Amino acid sequence: MDVHHHYTAPEWLAWAERKEMVSAAQLPWWTRWEAAGTLDVMDRAGIATAVVSPAMPVRGFESSAQRRESVTVALDAVAGLTAAHPGRFAFFAPVFPDDLEASRRSFTRGLDDLGAVGVQVRANTRGVYLGDPSHDRLLAELNERSAVVNTHPHELPGTDPARPAVPGVPAFYCDFPLDTTRAAVNLILSGTLDRYPNLSFILPHGGGFLPFIADRMGAFAHFLTPKVEAARVRDYLHRFYYDTAAPLGEAAAAALLATADPARILYGSDWPATPADTLTGVAVPALDRASGLTPLQRRRVNRDNALRLMPSLKRPGS
Repeated sequence: MDVHHHYTAPEWLAWAERKEMVSAAQLPWWTRWEAAGTLDVMDRAGIATAVVSPAMPVRGFESSAQRRESVTVALDAVAGLTAAHPGRFAFFAPVFPDDLEASRRSFTRGLDDLGAVGVQVRANTRGVYLGDPSHDRLLAELNERSAVVNTHPHELPGTDPARPAVPGVPAFYCDFPLDTTRAAVNLILSGTLDRYPNLSFILPHGGGFLPFIADRMGAFAHFLTPKVEAARVRDYLHRFYYDTAAPLGEAAAAALLATADPARILYGSDWPATPADTLTGVAVPALDRASGLTPLQRRRVNRDNALRLMPSLKRPGS
């Protein structure tokens, strides 16, 4: 059960090009998503079901109305995808902390009408990190639904995607893990995890740098504003879910397992941003070899934990 799968719907891409929001020729390779090749890679990697996250830019919309139109196109496309391949695909409905109306349209139709298993949100939106007080109305409504909130990083605030801060080092290499870490710390610091206890947050890429700084967070918790009780840091870290997309090698797995209960670790491929050869030749074998996992725990990471968190993923007879 793959909870980390990027989906740039061809229908949405065509719509966005017509609106002159994007140029397909200038987008990265992984935006050229197609079902046949994806299903082939899923079969090779042993992925029964992929929970896709429809691509949606933060900028470029002329108005909230255009963003709502974008949501409609994306949800129509993913509904067609799940109908065409029963059991192979599920999806997260995109939400936007800076646009409550567009978010409502997305999660209401997605969760209520189309069977979305949760929502998808970026770690920061225009430089404002998840858990900011301006996000409270959205998070409160999602909390009422006991929603699964899948997060994903992007460029760090103030950076230019076309000009990496360190020449030759793309944003996903170092900045993405930091973006996820900042969001997680802000969710703790802002009290979001306490105010909205029914939300289940999934952190991608093994939680970014969070497992590596777990002890640092506890030791220096009193430097945060407001202060966080050092004794509670581990409790907060245990409230998150973490996916394995990275790929999750031996060292990262050891740090994650020292931080999180294996019952809260979920398989994530990061396809198609992670190339097929890397996925099948590096990421999957690395997870299979992770020495900190028992065979039962490995099965739970690969499948059972996702089914427990999102029961609607369970297929008849599985």
